[in-house]
Amino acid sequence: MKQIESKKFKEAVLIVKKLEDSGFEAYFAGGSVRDMLLGIEPTDFDISTSATPDQIEKLFSRTVAIGKKFGVILVVGDQGQYEVTTFRGEAEYKDKRRPSKVYWVKAKEDAKRRDFTINGLFFNPLTNKIVDNVGGQKDLKNKVIRFIGDPDKRIKEDNLRILRAVRFKNVLNFKYDSKTKSAIQKYASLIQNVSKERIKLELDKILENKSRANGILDLSELGILKHILPDIDKMKNVDQPHHFHAEGDVFEHTILSLQKLPPKTSKIVAWATLLHDVGKPSTFKMRDHPKYGLRETFYGHIEKSAEIAEKITKRLKFSKEEQEKVVFLVREHLKHKDIPLMKLARQRKWLANPWMIELFMVWKADGEASWLGKKEKIDLSLYEQTKVLYEEELKRPKPPKPFLNGNEVMKILKIKPGPEVGKILEKLEEVQLEEKIKSKQEAIEFIKNI
Repeated sequence: MKQIESKKFKEAVLIVKKLEDSGFEAYFAGGSVRDMLLGIEPTDFDISTSATPDQIEKLFSRTVAIGKKFGVILVVGDQGQYEVTTFRGEAEYKDKRRPSKVYWVKAKEDAKRRDFTINGLFFNPLTNKIVDNVGGQKDLKNKVIRFIGDPDKRIKEDNLRILRAVRFKNVLNFKYDSKTKSAIQKYASLIQNVSKERIKLELDKILENKSRANGILDLSELGILKHILPDIDKMKNVDQPHHFHAEGDVFEHTILSLQKLPPKTSKIVAWATLLHDVGKPSTFKMRDHPKYGLRETFYGHIEKSAEIAEKITKRLKFSKEEQEKVVFLVREHLKHKDIPLMKLARQRKWLANPWMIELFMVWKADGEASWLGKKEKIDLSLYEQTKVLYEEELKRPKPPKPFLNGNEVMKILKIKPGPEVGKILEKLEEVQLEEKIKSKQEAIEFIKNI
């Protein structure tokens, strides 16, 4: 087991010690034990104990009763917060997510109500003893994701476990136990009972991980994708012109794009990459081309992709900032093709966008996943040109403040407020960015001669 020296670990140990010194049984539980056994340093330490919520509150001076009726008390320490939960059994999962009834039990029964064997382990940090009542250590060794007890029952209790199984399997690079996999496929449609916020959170974790492409493939294979992201599922078997996309249909191209992202990629970039061609199925049409003959086309797919991306991000309750960023990246994912036609002023304004680095990542992944008529033959020339322009722009001094404002323009030209003033200011900004004027006096002369 990985040795942990962090201050948070040491504080969590002190919580266990205080509980034991007071006559209660206490252990680290769940994910922290799993991670330590895998050699991963946990960021959080959950604690399970025989102490009741009232007894926990009496023992610790700073607590928050975040889920007292479910046996959960938050103990606040100097290094963070710790969920301290009474050993419990659960019953009556009326909302397909949380139990309506809980009751206090022994540690062994508590372990059996958890989701996967690898999350049902307890560890006493004072004695270095692992308590395994569910076969979790064996499954960790064999890299297996297995529901504790009856898979059907575990899923029906909490439908979110369908997505959690996919996440753990891919993030940990494990495999499914056969009965676990069969149960997920059987009950895939139940994921629709889960709140959009919880689905989004699990998908975030899948997409943030380097195994993101395999995670989406699993969602597809297990029949989950069509229930949570039907627009992505529709990309399957939508053919693309072979001379531009020899890698395959729209879904295959999207999966390859996800594979091309760097291992450490933000969820925003991963979401944008997943959604960048989501409008292609609804814009597909066979048309005659003077060079290639009858071929697949997707006229207007960029605008449609941005529109669908906005609907998806709203449905899954993205924050406003997340939504704006994802939609921007989807809408702009082919903008570099316009670079050669842009005036310098427009290039400079565009390259100054604060999300340009993320956009470069989407562009590159999209480009590397587009094979030109021959396996793995790609063309990143426009991407490279745009990257050079961006790097040159970074070396330039930041654009200065406008030499003239609207009031000054009206006074100099003796005109009234109106659209004409805005047009003059836009033209003035353009020539200033192109460095055709370099002073206030030159700006005055310029507007007088428009």
